Amino acid sequence: MEFWTSATPNGWKVSIMIEELLEAGVDLPAVEVHTVDLMSGEQFSEAFTALNPNQRIPVLVDGERSIFESGAILQYLGEKYPTSLLPLDEKRWDVLPWVYWQMANLGPVFGNKLSYTRYMDDVDPAKKEHPLERFNTEAQRLLRMLDKQLEGRDYICGDTLTIADIAAWPWVRGWKWSKINITLHDNVMAWVDRVRARPGVERGIAYGFPDGELDQWTEETKKRYARMGSSIASNESLAGGSQQ
Repeated sequence: MEFWTSATPNGWKVSIMIEELLEAGVDLPAVEVHTVDLMSGEQFSEAFTALNPNQRIPVLVDGERSIFESGAILQYLGEKYPTSLLPLDEKRWDVLPWVYWQMANLGPVFGNKLSYTRYMDDVDPAKKEHPLERFNTEAQRLLRMLDKQLEGRDYICGDTLTIADIAAWPWVRGWKWSKINITLHDNVMAWVDRVRARPGVERGIAYGFPDGELDQWTEETKKRYARMGSSIASNESLAGGSQQ
């Protein structure tokens, strides 16, 4: 298998999944990891576009099949290598709605809040006030929903880690960078720490990241991510990507 990724929340979903499958004793084939240089626009290259016409990471290539969209990759791996990460009986419907909830709600809202908070320096601050308030308010609504779901549970769907947790955790984990206050939600805070303590998760978030910075970025790393994010979030990049 080939895994095309970068050190971002969506990339970490898949690297965590790979490591958690290994933790579960799955005999995975060798995984060749390709780090995509988002800053230079490698995601818009002809070679990468052939793998994902949407020009976004991550991508998993398994034999002749190329799968894009992080949620689809989690489901693909969960179905191909059955473990408790994705039940294949009726209980899968306890898990999959939360994966799609993350893809359609949590990820976009946290991502937009992050972009307006950290990356859109060329936008008049007055014009950012409304989207910042809107996305922060919606993020808090989603966190209240997640907090309620976690009441009396170790993980989103019960006592066992599933792809629902793997999908949501990388975005919630970065709350300080996106300036979304999760400390208002005790169950969410405990869940973030609980998931972080797993060895497979620690290995998963280490993909493409400097040693010693998994939980505390240096100022240089923060500046690098700000430059990369500003480049990706720019209207010029969005307008020109699919044409390259």
